[in-house]
Amino acid sequence: MSDFSPPFDTPSMYQYVRTGYNHSPPIAESAGGLGELAPMNTNAHPPQDPTVDPGTLGELPSGRPLQTTFTDGLDYPRIGAVSFRRGTLTPNQEALFTEHWPRLGRILADEVIDVDAWFGRSGHPTIVEIGSGTGTSTAAMAPLEADTNVIAVELYKPGLAKLLGQIVREDITNIRMVRGDGIEVLARMIPEASLDGVRIFFPDPWPKARHHKRRIIQSGPLRLIASRLKPGGVLHVATDHADYAEWIDELVTVEPRLEYRGWPWPECPQLTDRQVITKFEGKGLDKEHTIREYLWQRTTD
Repeated sequence: MSDFSPPFDTPSMYQYVRTGYNHSPPIAESAGGLGELAPMNTNAHPPQDPTVDPGTLGELPSGRPLQTTFTDGLDYPRIGAVSFRRGTLTPNQEALFTEHWPRLGRILADEVIDVDAWFGRSGHPTIVEIGSGTGTSTAAMAPLEADTNVIAVELYKPGLAKLLGQIVREDITNIRMVRGDGIEVLARMIPEASLDGVRIFFPDPWPKARHHKRRIIQSGPLRLIASRLKPGGVLHVATDHADYAEWIDELVTVEPRLEYRGWPWPECPQLTDRQVITKFEGKGLDKEHTIREYLWQRTTD
């Protein structure tokens, strides 16, 4: 374990209203500019068996939970209360969740993940992907790094359903999923100095200036990621948004425990080829956007 003391207060309640997922759904803006929860569509989901724990089916708890309060003076994503598209699963996806989610997935909680127990093996590298979306690159990379445990973190349940379906169809054994906010998952469920890598591919760019405070790449998350990486661990970020790339360019050296390695980095100890073009990457390429990628390595001191 490192000597990093978590710079935040963690009340025992679920946290999932920040950022850290790909291309976030819209915010319902109030007159004061703060997001308000959008009215729930009560027709979107049929009633569930009250004897079934909704967490076992990937459902987040209702309500407006507080966020972690960080006290280190760094910049963290600030969103307030947001509406989040629940999405509707197909009957086949619902059946997949019922059968496979209890083994392969979990929701955000104040419970540290026992990686060895969850994956059923010990001593293997572990990577967390924040904002896995529909899991296109997650599933494509996994067979090429079968020795690595991959934890895909995503808020949007239909995206997780697509990844879950691919995991089951292709018998991919080295992916597990957490439904929740990426920052809160790192803060609450991942031990210090336990990860070999963190991936953040095409995070929401929050293009409006007044929304830049919601971007996941900031000094605070970089500090948090550094605390969760082992010495030598790698942070890999990709974006197709030019303004976000400029934002990241200004932050590449802000965290002293993350040594910026640039791109490409031929000696990188982990797989960096994403293998496929994701939906959002493809949209960017269609608009002739330049894909920018960044690699950092956790220092050994």
